[in-house]
Amino acid sequence: MENKKAIKVIDKILKDLDKTGINTEDLIDDIKELRTYALEEQIPLVVKVLRLTYEHIEENDAFLIPMLDDEPIEEDGSIEASNDESPVESLKYLISLIRNLNNKANIADLKEYRDLLNN
Repeated sequence: MENKKAIKVIDKILKDLDKTGINTEDLIDDIKELRTYALEEQIPLVVKVLRLTYEHIEENDAFLIPMLDDEPIEEDGSIEASNDESPVESLKYLISLIRNLNNKANIADLKEYRDLLNN
């Protein structure tokens, strides 16, 4: 994202995740704030992923989407996720993807997270 305030929110989320893990109330507020910047910049994929993320956290009091695997597509067409990483690491990865939307791999990973969150 280009917005300096959005970058600060991303940094705050990542720092808070390192410090306190998934503290749902503060985390959801920060994700909602970040989403407003994505709305301003008109980035529909990020807006949707962030909404699905905070709704998922509200429902589950946790982030239950595992870290994406390097080889995401299985022979049957399903997306495979690695179970080696903690929910905090997976959420940190998702949030960090939003920082650089010029990277095509980041966009592809955001789409995978969107699909996983939709299911």
